[in-house]
Amino acid sequence: MDLKKRLIFSNAAIIVIPLGITFVASFIFMFVLARIHDVDLSYNNVKKLTQIQYEFFKAEGGLLKNSPEIILEKDFQQYITTRLESIEADIVVLKGQERVFETRKLSIIELERCLEKTGDNLFRNIVEIQGKSHMVKVIPVIFKSGEDGKILLLVPAVNDWMTTEKLFIFSGVVFVLSFIITNIVIITAFSKKVITPLGKLQAAAGKISEGNLDFEIIEDGDTQIRELCRSFEKMRLKLVEANYTQKKYDESRKMLFSSISHDLKTPITSIKGYVEGILDGVANTPQKVEKYLRTVHSKAVHMDRMIDDLLLYSRLDMHKVSFNFEKTDVLKYFEDCMYEIDIELEKSNIKVELHNNLRGKRYIMIDRDQVRRVVINIIDNSRKYMDKEQGKIDIFLREATSNVVIEIKDNGAGISESDLPYIFDRFYRADSARDTRKGSGLGLAIAKQIIEGHGGKIWAVSRMGEGTSVMISLKKYEG
Repeated sequence: MDLKKRLIFSNAAIIVIPLGITFVASFIFMFVLARIHDVDLSYNNVKKLTQIQYEFFKAEGGLLKNSPEIILEKDFQQYITTRLESIEADIVVLKGQERVFETRKLSIIELERCLEKTGDNLFRNIVEIQGKSHMVKVIPVIFKSGEDGKILLLVPAVNDWMTTEKLFIFSGVVFVLSFIITNIVIITAFSKKVITPLGKLQAAAGKISEGNLDFEIIEDGDTQIRELCRSFEKMRLKLVEANYTQKKYDESRKMLFSSISHDLKTPITSIKGYVEGILDGVANTPQKVEKYLRTVHSKAVHMDRMIDDLLLYSRLDMHKVSFNFEKTDVLKYFEDCMYEIDIELEKSNIKVELHNNLRGKRYIMIDRDQVRRVVINIIDNSRKYMDKEQGKIDIFLREATSNVVIEIKDNGAGISESDLPYIFDRFYRADSARDTRKGSGLGLAIAKQIIEGHGGKIWAVSRMGEGTSVMISLKKYEG
């Protein structure tokens, strides 16, 4: 149930339910006791009781009080007698101590008992007359002669248990009890659907603040509370995922430090050895000194490149590299790339060819410098692991429905099936080649970060002894 509806329903139920219970209980109370005491609760009887109260009220402020002399007239006495007979009532008129008119003979004792009932509450003015209960109304009057008088009206009383006062008391007790019970029930239901789930959320928040995420938040309660539970559970899962990611980052950082330390140690050791050779006089000719210094320079350049790659990878990994996207003609772009790398590859006896399978001009949105780095990294990787006397690298430009696919294929040694899934991981190189090939071990990892930063995909297929193909898929620009 909606929390707002529950509050409205609860507030209404606190009043409506006790009132309903009170009404039904009062009706049953009257009905049952009417049966027990054999009292007629029909419409006519109720009407009669109402008429009795009306006649008494009328007598209170009417003709009898204001003009008591009229009761001494024969015609009025006959009229009032007829009226009172219709409700089984009687009247006794006293002028001083003398009874000047009466429709019922009362003993002196009965008369005195009636005169004592001077209150206004008819249901309290009950007198036993000849074994029956009667309600008594005493009206004090003053005759024109100045003499005090009293008019007594008597009517058979309804059973005592039928008095308005007692019915009110019974109804009041029932209302209070039903009000208390209803509140207990509603508060219990409210607690179950609102307070208890909120208590669980509070406990869950406490666990989360302590770093304990190994639990599940169950959706419970009203709609808004369930949504709140769902939000808390999503937050918990996000925190679990964040913790898992953080652990992966920590493990990756450790591996990064371990790998870079390993890769930097080799050139540093070499530099140290050559410098010591010069200092110790091992390089005892100008030619040897020059050779040692050139080697030191080469190692230093290699270390500088490794550090540059490491910094670039770190920035890419933290998404701190901003790409300068430009609309680029695919064919023209790779023709320019070919011009740049062709001379370098000729030195390594590697021939490179570009194959255009595009259907007309095709454009892509890329950062030209960063994608050029990807192409150079892939081709450089092919060059380093080329095992053929005449190397060959083919670049194929193809297109799919919404993408342009670039394939860079070499005829090198190939990559084993077990190593292939990991070649885009940082610092990954086949163990047998790790110490014999120059490089930072980050070339393909950087290529992957750049291509994924362009919203593209990169993958590789390879066969041992036949070569490797690296595929890049980039979305076409249709603008």
